[in-house]
Amino acid sequence: MRDFTTGNVTRQILQFSGPLVLASVFQNLYNIVDSIVVGNILGKEALAAVGASFPVLWTLISLVVGIGSGASTVVSQYFGAKDHKNVLKTIDTIYIFFFGASVIVTFLGIILSKPIFVLLRLPGEIMPDAISYMNIYLTGMILLFGFNATIAILRGMGDSKTPLYFIIIAAVLNTVLDLLFVSVFKWGIASVAVATVMAHGFAFIIAIIYLNRTHPVIQLSIRKLKFDYPIFRSCARIGLPTGFQQSFVAIGMMAVMGIVNGFGTSAIAAYTVALRVDSFAKMPSITFSSALATFAGQNLGAHNEKRAKRGLYSTVVVSIVYSIFITILIILLGKGVMTLFTNDVEVIRIGQDYLVIVSSFYLLFSLMFSFTGMMRGAGATFVPMLITVFSLWAVRLPLSVYLSHKMGVNGIWWALPVSWGIGAMLILIYYLSGKWKGKVVTGKKL
Repeated sequence: MRDFTTGNVTRQILQFSGPLVLASVFQNLYNIVDSIVVGNILGKEALAAVGASFPVLWTLISLVVGIGSGASTVVSQYFGAKDHKNVLKTIDTIYIFFFGASVIVTFLGIILSKPIFVLLRLPGEIMPDAISYMNIYLTGMILLFGFNATIAILRGMGDSKTPLYFIIIAAVLNTVLDLLFVSVFKWGIASVAVATVMAHGFAFIIAIIYLNRTHPVIQLSIRKLKFDYPIFRSCARIGLPTGFQQSFVAIGMMAVMGIVNGFGTSAIAAYTVALRVDSFAKMPSITFSSALATFAGQNLGAHNEKRAKRGLYSTVVVSIVYSIFITILIILLGKGVMTLFTNDVEVIRIGQDYLVIVSSFYLLFSLMFSFTGMMRGAGATFVPMLITVFSLWAVRLPLSVYLSHKMGVNGIWWALPVSWGIGAMLILIYYLSGKWKGKVVTGKKL
């Protein structure tokens, strides 16, 4: 656990971000390894099927994950206020919520998977693999949610190192199982989902055993869990806007996938790979934002707004430096990275175009996420939700449709940085307005 209410601001954020970045690297290895194994061994059709499943899965879980982010903020604020009794109540409440939600998500996902893929105009040769992959992934949702709940709780208390160890275990196991199931046993695309579920499940069980024996706060016992409605209401108040934001974003991503689907299997496969690389490249900026949310949550919970703002300014500087570096790297190495996933010339060409266009505007993305992290730490998540939804639905989607008719598939790629620019401008205006203040759960307003 880490107390962010004292000490050097920039050093604390960087020290906390370091394990977060590494954790995100290993978390993203699930998708990276899955795509490399599938693309090189099973072909571009299977690669496209995995990619088509992702936005559908994200749509199903996004609302739950959003409420989980609210719980992490509540944990950080109570921890910053040294209120350990309510920290424990929050932990119990969020575990109960996640376990219950996993059952609902699994049930709905299995029923709706095929109708959703039909609605998205997924090519017929991809459909069976996509449904098989997604349904198996969904059956392990209780383990996936349990694992992510544990990670969110630990980070809310300022512990970014312990989650890293568990994530490394899961990532390494996922890689080994992928290669074993697909390359050795020849079990096909369904086994890729099995590997991910097994890896998450094993890491979750190991995490609970370890924490129950060693952690001073977290002592998880299924029989002793108690649901606290007032605390859940606080988690929902903070997390629901983020959850709705994530849901609208996920549905929007499904709509984008529907547009991409119209350009055929090669475009879908290229988008799948490029999106993996893009997510990997943006990951440090996202983790800087997550670190800032915890830092700001603790300091605003302790009613130290000035220190929270210093954390924001440090995060902006670090994010700008990183964005410039990764943009140059992606532009220079994008084509070579694409060849790791596939040897299909058309897939490589389309994916390289995406990476060059989108990576040129990572600076806008980083600025947007830095200010959003500050808002999350303050518990002011409603307006950022509106901004994100507006940027996607009022800007990116209509522009994607329009530009795809004018420029082909590259028009879909160009719409993304335009939406980032508008989102960054709007979140900056909201921050400068000061209307995000006074949202903490620890009683006294800022």
